[in-house]
Amino acid sequence: MELQEINQKLAETRVELLSILDGVKEDQLNKQKDFESWSISQVCQHLIKTEELYIIAIRKGLKSKEDSFLENKPVEFLLDRNNKLEAPEIAKPTNELLEYQVILEKLNDSRQKLHELLNTVEDPSVLSRRHYLHPVFKEMLLIDWIKSLYLHEQRHIKQIKELIDGLE
Repeated sequence: MELQEINQKLAETRVELLSILDGVKEDQLNKQKDFESWSISQVCQHLIKTEELYIIAIRKGLKSKEDSFLENKPVEFLLDRNNKLEAPEIAKPTNELLEYQVILEKLNDSRQKLHELLNTVEDPSVLSRRHYLHPVFKEMLLIDWIKSLYLHEQRHIKQIKELIDGLE
């Protein structure tokens, strides 16, 4: 999958997320189903933190001058919410109550930073030749990091839809 195609998927996924969030009532944003569950706001915090962590990982992976000969990882696995994953501590949300506008600004900011980084890559094929250690997939090519970002967001869009259905 080419970077251009991945960028398109990133954009489409973000448009879908923002349109869903646009329909969420302010009082639903920070409501938790139970003590163990995240609120919609917390899911968004997690997405923001994850994107920021991915930017750091991709930047570190790009610093490597050594080619990696790794197979692509089956990152589509992220779409199946039956595969339970626990977020690493560093990517977990806080209990801070966030307003809709703040969430939007943070989502836009993290995505802008991602695009700024990707726009500095002169030869996109380097993303298929460099890797960095991922908490779930272990050694993973940078192109798979970027691809897994929109898949991860799609996974959490499903979660947000479930939360909205549970709040109505």
